[in-house]
Amino acid sequence: MKIYKFGGASVKDAEGVKNLVTILNHLGQQHTLIVVSAMGKTTNSLELVVKNYFDNKEDLQYSINEVFNFHNKILHNLFKEDNHQIFSEFHEIFENLRIFLKRNKSPDYSFVYDQVVSFGEILSTKIINSYLNYSSIPCNWVDARILIKTDSKYRDANLNWELTKTSIYNNINTKLLNITQGFIASDANNFSTTLGREGSDYTAAIFAYCLNAESVTIWKDVPGVLNADPRVFKKPQLLNKISYTEAIELAFYGASVIHPKTLQPLQKKEIPLYVKSFLNPSGKGTAISRGTKIDPLIPCFIVQRNLNLLKLSSLDFSFIVEDNIRDIFQILHENKMKVDLIQNSAISFSVCIYDKYSRLKELLSILKATFKVECTENVSLFTIRHFNEHSSNEILKNNKLLLEQRTNETLQLVVS
Repeated sequence: MKIYKFGGASVKDAEGVKNLVTILNHLGQQHTLIVVSAMGKTTNSLELVVKNYFDNKEDLQYSINEVFNFHNKILHNLFKEDNHQIFSEFHEIFENLRIFLKRNKSPDYSFVYDQVVSFGEILSTKIINSYLNYSSIPCNWVDARILIKTDSKYRDANLNWELTKTSIYNNINTKLLNITQGFIASDANNFSTTLGREGSDYTAAIFAYCLNAESVTIWKDVPGVLNADPRVFKKPQLLNKISYTEAIELAFYGASVIHPKTLQPLQKKEIPLYVKSFLNPSGKGTAISRGTKIDPLIPCFIVQRNLNLLKLSSLDFSFIVEDNIRDIFQILHENKMKVDLIQNSAISFSVCIYDKYSRLKELLSILKATFKVECTENVSLFTIRHFNEHSSNEILKNNKLLLEQRTNETLQLVVS
């Protein structure tokens, strides 16, 4: 079985949906499972719905209407008949969203977030499934929330592998063309959960692992895995081949083309991963597999923005030792901070963190009770794999260096 994952950019409009059909017609449709993200920037739009639900009730209906109108336009560009069944399903989905927002009693932002944002993937897959069948391509719609089971850590749920493996294996007909949602799952109480932003790649890997798939192909708006983000760096180059290990390193350091959790299940069963362009389906793309050396061997650039650099030192100028470091990490964990870089000396400890849940103020207040704290907000972290002096000079000529860390293969620069 083959797994294809289509991101939001690939299905951002009616032409994108039609292009997906063209790709399937070219590559074949049976023994295939399609994992699809929310269309275009729908996740961002639904995040605004959640924000308005808590903070700005006056604009709540307007933000829901924005999501409705975006999808309604796509529907009318795909289906000639206004009485097609998908229109009634479409209205029912939005009615379910409104009912949830009206009846919900939970003040938990993350819980509400997962219940609301998951509607994006339901909408995209319902529309695409209907259009595939409308185009005489029989397709089976599958609800990922029924098959993928997690704990109740909303917005970043952890997989229950045993339940998920059994459920997927017993409920997917591998002879058919199936379509399901990326990013979403459910907990033991059947409430929706999400696997973290960009989690649709991970969903594809979960299904591939559970179904012993032949391969996974991630369809992007770039030619494959590039050595740099084209939105940040000029003239990035295509990496033809890389190993699982290299891809995991790139993902760990924040490369956005592959989700950090995606590669482990594929590596365990040596399922090859291909990253290709939906704009040029015949292009060679990038192949990720076991034991493959990076080709070509060139510096790879990764940048993470909007981080915070903390420098901690003891109030009495004593050494920063193991007990201090343990306490620091416990505090970071309790405040849900993502750690991207650490560096310590005899009397100081520096850490670069991402404040996903906007808890920096509370974190600093706690740390200042024990440590002298210097905080530099809104810094950028550049990571260069297979670096050379020229590659680092290009970054430093336009930025102020705050912290540097290097190994044989990797150079990291925190700059402002």
